[in-house]
Amino acid sequence: MLIESFLDYLRLERNYSERTIVSYRTDLREFGGFLENTEAELDWKKVHADHVRNWMVSLMEGGKAATSVNRKLSSLRSFYRFLLRKKVVAVNPMLKIVGPKKKKPLPFFVREKDMNRLLDEIPFKEGFEGCRDRTILEMFYATGMRLSELIGLNDADVDFASKLIKVTGKRGKQRLIPFGKELEEDLNLYIKIRNEMLPGGTEGFFVLKNGRRMYPMGIYRLVKRNLSKVVSLKKRSPHVLRHTFATAMLNDSAELQSVKELLGHESLVTTEVYTHATFEELKKVYEQAHPRA
Repeated sequence: MLIESFLDYLRLERNYSERTIVSYRTDLREFGGFLENTEAELDWKKVHADHVRNWMVSLMEGGKAATSVNRKLSSLRSFYRFLLRKKVVAVNPMLKIVGPKKKKPLPFFVREKDMNRLLDEIPFKEGFEGCRDRTILEMFYATGMRLSELIGLNDADVDFASKLIKVTGKRGKQRLIPFGKELEEDLNLYIKIRNEMLPGGTEGFFVLKNGRRMYPMGIYRLVKRNLSKVVSLKKRSPHVLRHTFATAMLNDSAELQSVKELLGHESLVTTEVYTHATFEELKKVYEQAHPRA
């Protein structure tokens, strides 16, 4: 039998584990069963791309995830490469097969009420570090900038007269992000406390107690530590606050193109993922609140 010859090849020549071989056997028998149900007879030599595509559709309609379907297709690809080498088939039907794309997970974000609780109700440490940490959280939430952009900020990049922050993004591209009164007050307070403690100047805008520019892991830890006070999200990183900024803007009717520019995305497609996140949130609210949902 062709399947058993193939499995012997995997076992003896490729040294595959028994668990892997069981998976291959299951996948190939599953496809064989599909063929027997849809065709008059099972003939591996007569299989063509349409048979495989129809099987893919039936798997997806049966609730199989894209990763599972792609794994089964991988088993079939290996099998047909084997048959081609053994000259059992003249044409490989898998060459024209493209597996389903894996669904991208929706971005995590913090709800507005939880951000307000963190910034307005939960106390931070007294002095320089507490003020700095709160200002960093406010900066991420109010501007949507990336972690690397925040670390790279210098005093000259913050223009209080025009209320604009100049950030340097990916591939050195610069953009301007406006900021409001609340962030302005936080920034002024932070600068005052920082300069009193470090009158000799600093390396960057956000710094450690010794005046050195902050580093990525330090900021990652402070964000995670503080977000843990208000949410139990799996991810609690600076990037989650970037997602939170984008989601809040779109929820408050900001234009997608404007959000794209503020985030520094090159493509609108990248920004559109946040519209899916807000739509999913709306669906949840509807299902929880509507009497006929």
